[in-house]
Amino acid sequence: MSRVLNGIVAVCPDLGIGMNGNLPWHPVRLNKELALFRKLTSTPSVEGKQNVVIMGRKTWFSIPEKFRPLRDRINIVLSREYKAPPAGAHYLASDFSSALKLIETELAEQADQVWVIGGSSLYKEMMESPGTRRLFVTRILKQFGCDTFLLEISPDKYRLLPEFPGVPQGLQEENGIQYKFEVYESIEQ
Repeated sequence: MSRVLNGIVAVCPDLGIGMNGNLPWHPVRLNKELALFRKLTSTPSVEGKQNVVIMGRKTWFSIPEKFRPLRDRINIVLSREYKAPPAGAHYLASDFSSALKLIETELAEQADQVWVIGGSSLYKEMMESPGTRRLFVTRILKQFGCDTFLLEISPDKYRLLPEFPGVPQGLQEENGIQYKFEVYESIEQ
């Protein structure tokens, strides 16, 4: 069975997604934006199952320790160096394809939606992988210094959806930072 792969990311106007292992706007918190991230990634569409979040090692360690693992989700961390999952993580995979195999085999009965939550190389791999993919993008409308970036969302590979259930429309603002939510879906090639 081929699952829809979901990526969820917040980007600055230059597609920056991180700075020094934090979100670019750190220490400012965008609580409503984080609440949508939590709701989307932790709410399964099938009762009795759990969503899976896949992240790289650096993303795992960028999450404050008190929030690891992300609650109500199966946490898979990717690392080529580690031999066992970092403390608190549920599973370890050496790469993205190994994580997907794990979901289709060992986790097949309990896994529902699959969410890629970072970092940049993992987003790139997910965006370029075959099958149906969705990108849930928070467009931060203010530029911050960034050292990590998202791959350009190619209009010949992705289309912007006019709306998506559960995703607020229009301009949002928190702590003086304006942003908007966008959902893209892959175009079948």
